[in-house]
Amino acid sequence: MSHADPVVAELVREVASLRAATEALRAEAEARRLLARYMFLCDSPLPEPGMDDHQRARAIGELFTDDAVWEGVGATQNQAFGRHVGGDAVAAHMLRFYTAANPEQVFNTHYLTAEQLRATPEGAEGNWVQFQPWMYDDGTAQLRSSRLHVRFRPTDAGWRICGYRTENLFVAALPDRWWSSAIQESVLMGPA
Repeated sequence: MSHADPVVAELVREVASLRAATEALRAEAEARRLLARYMFLCDSPLPEPGMDDHQRARAIGELFTDDAVWEGVGATQNQAFGRHVGGDAVAAHMLRFYTAANPEQVFNTHYLTAEQLRATPEGAEGNWVQFQPWMYDDGTAQLRSSRLHVRFRPTDAGWRICGYRTENLFVAALPDRWWSSAIQESVLMGPA
């Protein structure tokens, strides 16, 4: 029976290693899911049916922890976006975008690339590069790019974003009405 002790010890180590690997993969999957949901809710027109601007802003705020910090850093992003602490403050910040007029933003889609995501003892964190075409009802448009650093952690309510930093890489004016067609309202997730 003494020959079994090293086998059992090795199995215990293997199970612990598999558990750690599974938890790391889960942390990364939850982080990706949360960030994708955040970007989806930020897109215009909103792809999710039946949600008004206030509900959308609240849904975004609910993705954040109560002590989360959402902030634009660097000269351009800090001036444009500022710093907001907690989900309610993030929701209020986002609502300003969705209710702004003159001009009104009619299209905004987030494209993420260059993911560098890793599990941490607290949850997960990662960096991304983001591109966004912004189009307005007056025909003006711009292309924006920024780097993101986002932190995530598990809470009693599930995984949440606990830190979101955005730093401008560039903002480029696009020619007025450069698009040949643009979606006015999303029906993708509506009834089939």
